[in-house]
Amino acid sequence: MKMFKIVSVLLVILLITGCSNSGSGDKKDLTLTIYAGLMEDHAILAAREFEKATGVKTNFVRMSSGETLARILAEKENMSASIWYGGPVDAYIAAMSDDMLVPYVSPNATAIPDNFKDATGYWTGIYVGYLGFVFDKEWFTEKGYDYPKSWQDLLKPEFKGQIVTAHPGSSGTAYTMLATLTQLMGEEEGIAYMQRLNQQVRQYTKSGTAPGRMVGLKEIPIGITFLHDAVKYRIEGFRDIEIGAPSEGTGFEIGGVAILKGGPDQEAAKMFVDWALTKEAQELGSVVGSYQFLTNPNAVPPAEALELKDTNLIDYDFVWAGTNRGSLVEKFNEATKTSPPTE
Repeated sequence: MKMFKIVSVLLVILLITGCSNSGSGDKKDLTLTIYAGLMEDHAILAAREFEKATGVKTNFVRMSSGETLARILAEKENMSASIWYGGPVDAYIAAMSDDMLVPYVSPNATAIPDNFKDATGYWTGIYVGYLGFVFDKEWFTEKGYDYPKSWQDLLKPEFKGQIVTAHPGSSGTAYTMLATLTQLMGEEEGIAYMQRLNQQVRQYTKSGTAPGRMVGLKEIPIGITFLHDAVKYRIEGFRDIEIGAPSEGTGFEIGGVAILKGGPDQEAAKMFVDWALTKEAQELGSVVGSYQFLTNPNAVPPAEALELKDTNLIDYDFVWAGTNRGSLVEKFNEATKTSPPTE
């Protein structure tokens, strides 16, 4: 009996020791902070589902692309987050130039087409969204105006003071517009166009999603935004929203995911990138009204996005847009005498 008790005690000690040792490597001991550039409800769901799938305690801070760039530059020597998730990869490419990202080629990246990822693994695309116009149908009906069908139409006298767009210094959406127009028209003419468009703009917002909501709330008749955001607002109940895209062609975003250099828990960061590229993770967006096209060919795109599939897209150069981001924003600021809003 005494021998039995001794053996039992030893077994208990071994079990406790084993559990303790295994716990030190347990995924639940990892934590992850994300700087999220996608819609907040999408970020909330992604953080919750990743934590559920892996046990990694996950939190996020929602910011526009320009804000994220400024934050990680300020934190370069003491990074708070480990993942950048969502928002146009132009800004990721700018961050690469400042040595703020870590290359990581996820095993799941093999499923992602080459045109949606950096070959060396600095960023990988998770969704694609098209830039365009959003209109208040009731306002146009009352005024008897035709919807703008081109970039040039936005310059018509009747639309002076009737347009809202985000500022390219703070918003990835608005920077996509700036880079689109300079690629479409040439840099000199593109900046000159933005100077003329500035005379039509009533307000610059900090976030690229705001113009669509403002049109839905009838605060402004014309907004420039990513079209999937406008679709989201319309489905949420803003029934007077109409959408359109410029006939000359428009730019588009690849929303990315990347690991921030120097961020804590790099193991958890790699786990998140692996997860974000899966079919299941990419399909989460449609649950909360994020209706982008998806980069994983096995993922089913939301049916709501299909109305946008025939949009006339330019051959948008993401590398050029990313490497010239700082100089283009500076030229825009000089031409328009504006600066990014703080609220």
